[in-house]
Amino acid sequence: MHNNVLILDFGSQYTQLIARRVRELNIYSEIKPYNNPPEDLSEYQAVILSGSPFSVRGEDAPHPDLSQIKGKKPLLGICYGAQYLSHFNGGNVAPSATREYGRANLSYVKENEVFLNGLGEGSQVWMSHSDTIKELPAGAVRLASTHDVENAAFHIEGEDTYGIQFHPEVYHTTDGKKLLENFLVKIAGLKQDWTPDAFIETTVAELKEKIGDEKVILGLSGGVDSSVAAMLLHKAIGKHLHCIFVNNGLLRKNEFESVLDQYKHMGLNVKGVDASARFLDALKGESEPEKKRKIIGRVFIEVFDDEAHKVENAKWLAQGTIYPDRIESVSASGGPSATIKSHHNVGGLPDYMKLKIVEPLHLLFKDEVRRVGRNLGMDPAILGRHPFPGPGLGIRILGDITAEKVSILQEVDAIFIDGLKKWGLYDKVWQAGAMLLPVNSVGVMGDERTYEKCVALRAVESTDGMTADWVNLPYEFLQKTSNDIINKVKGVNRVVYDISSKPPATIEWE
Repeated sequence: MHNNVLILDFGSQYTQLIARRVRELNIYSEIKPYNNPPEDLSEYQAVILSGSPFSVRGEDAPHPDLSQIKGKKPLLGICYGAQYLSHFNGGNVAPSATREYGRANLSYVKENEVFLNGLGEGSQVWMSHSDTIKELPAGAVRLASTHDVENAAFHIEGEDTYGIQFHPEVYHTTDGKKLLENFLVKIAGLKQDWTPDAFIETTVAELKEKIGDEKVILGLSGGVDSSVAAMLLHKAIGKHLHCIFVNNGLLRKNEFESVLDQYKHMGLNVKGVDASARFLDALKGESEPEKKRKIIGRVFIEVFDDEAHKVENAKWLAQGTIYPDRIESVSASGGPSATIKSHHNVGGLPDYMKLKIVEPLHLLFKDEVRRVGRNLGMDPAILGRHPFPGPGLGIRILGDITAEKVSILQEVDAIFIDGLKKWGLYDKVWQAGAMLLPVNSVGVMGDERTYEKCVALRAVESTDGMTADWVNLPYEFLQKTSNDIINKVKGVNRVVYDISSKPPATIEWE
């Protein structure tokens, strides 16, 4: 059994980053909403309280019952969590004279404290709060300060309870990972046994027990998630796995054929289904992004239902759903943070399908999926593929979708992606793609004026898609790519490059 860390989510934008930082220490962590914590806490060896957009002084402040946690398990409060521990345990939290946000440096660090081992005066931390702890809770000792925040870190003596008013999970806190390691390994005594090999061994055993000799249908997309899910299932149940790769008419240029060819060498039982006409017909005339997603999801399910009837006695539908999919779709395990978008591979199936769901990767972040794939011996070319949205080009064509628009965007996308590979830039980018905009612009070609489409190119750096920065691609590359697109793709006369980051923008445009 792995050591588990429970992260209670109070709605912070950084909650998922806490989980990732803990996982990077090879310690398993789970996010649960503060208002619906697990009834059985016995499987958790430590607890972390997240930050929050709320104020502990507000009437609507999240107010969990920590009676079974505080003083009984190692407990770390981050930002709101630290202020909560103070406010409701004899301390005083008040509005800060100035909003404490951004980089700061520790100006005082208590000596010989295991919690702060490796952190010293001058260590950079990241603040994000408008309240501040004026008086520490009962029995607490100040461990660290910055120039503006006197009680930046504290420890309640007699118990393994700690609070910090900065965010160790963000990269701007340079020694944040070390601080989390101090708390979880040196204070809580957790073992660092959450590794790819351990995950593979445990998951394969669980899949064997859960599925037995029953048949499973898996929708392959050609991407990392579904491919790794397929290999885990193949390792567990072998010939009982039936993979289906659906051409929804919204794939990249020649992707249907090239992906099927890739899978031939993986030993998987794969069937290709060309349902492109069915998808495009269902999408005809629809422009609203969420409705397009739902249509694509519905038809995807319908195609699977058709194929399921061709696999005698199929009992399961496998999906490559990963942890961030579930976090964004169900609001951090049902907690208070905002829902961002829907995913067609998350949620229930229609009753008539009568298939049970199995999601081998639902606990993993994207970088963990790739590590598991490497340990399974998978082709680096598959593991290195950029993420591609489930609805495909359907959400990269803004507005209604037609076969002509798909064809235009496929050509543009192919020039962009092939160019990234030829220039040695593909592996330096986390995700890239082109968007077909619903506007025409005036141009000049030869002696004639044109009135044609505008496309936007997008390339971002990220680890798991939760946050992303735009990539500063070489001007020479962008110049050549723009020229190639305009000269070779009929119907496009303008190319722009998207230089917005996530947040506030999302990676996709719809």
